[in-house]
Amino acid sequence: MGSSLVRRFSKTNIVSEVFASSRSDTDLFSFQQTKKTIEEYKPDCIINAAAKVGGILANNSERTDFILDNLKINMNILESLKDYRKIKFINLGSSCIYPLNAKSPIKEDCLMTGGLEPTNSPYAMAKLTAIEIGDALSKEFGHEVINLMPTNLYGPNDNFSDKKSHVIPGLIYRMHKSKNEESRHLEVWGTGKPLREFLFVDDLSDAILFILENEINNSLLNIGSGEETTIKELADTIKKVVGYKGELIFNSDYPDGNPRKLLDSSIINGYGWSSKVSLEKGLETTYNWYKNQ
Repeated sequence: MGSSLVRRFSKTNIVSEVFASSRSDTDLFSFQQTKKTIEEYKPDCIINAAAKVGGILANNSERTDFILDNLKINMNILESLKDYRKIKFINLGSSCIYPLNAKSPIKEDCLMTGGLEPTNSPYAMAKLTAIEIGDALSKEFGHEVINLMPTNLYGPNDNFSDKKSHVIPGLIYRMHKSKNEESRHLEVWGTGKPLREFLFVDDLSDAILFILENEINNSLLNIGSGEETTIKELADTIKKVVGYKGELIFNSDYPDGNPRKLLDSSIINGYGWSSKVSLEKGLETTYNWYKNQ
């Protein structure tokens, strides 16, 4: 997400200068370093795209790291902003903050109305805590805090690996490898039945630009494509894009996670923004980037 923001924001007149903070200049696990960077740079706006992220297996097996690492990042950034009321803060969350049994399409007012999906509840709790801290800053000190809840993101510069990736980069990695090895079968985790919504990463960057340009200040906004696909349909599409000829075998011993997770993005759509990149086009762009790396 961070690299997409730098690409998109560097090409617009809305922003005069972009400071792409990274691990090389700031350790976000250190409150002192985080505050020092903000004090020295004095930005008008901070977009928090920092997080420890992973797919369903990583979320479920590294539960302690997922909650602690994300809590540290969010707490250090938000506490550092306490004395800087004029800095606008855009926080990137996740659709996993919504309850497991929330009615789809999921509206923003479903927040905190039920229990979380068990496999990624530690990550979700860290994201919920960031929203609550931001709300406290806003109410007590007058900070402008906008929490964006994107659906499942994918695109260039994602983490492409076997077991710690989200579903799209994970499948691209494994199918590309299986294609090169001429494997006859490829195992896909879960039943393939869950419905998911995906958003190409540059669409989210464009949504953030749209929000800044139009001075939209809703405290919580869903950002989604509005298109659903089953995991099986997704796997079949990636198979086509990659050119893998083997058979896909779905292993129901692995968890499916939430059976359906579609966001209601009608508020941001009502302002005039909508996603532009279709799933197949986004997958082609992502796979071409991956091959070139």
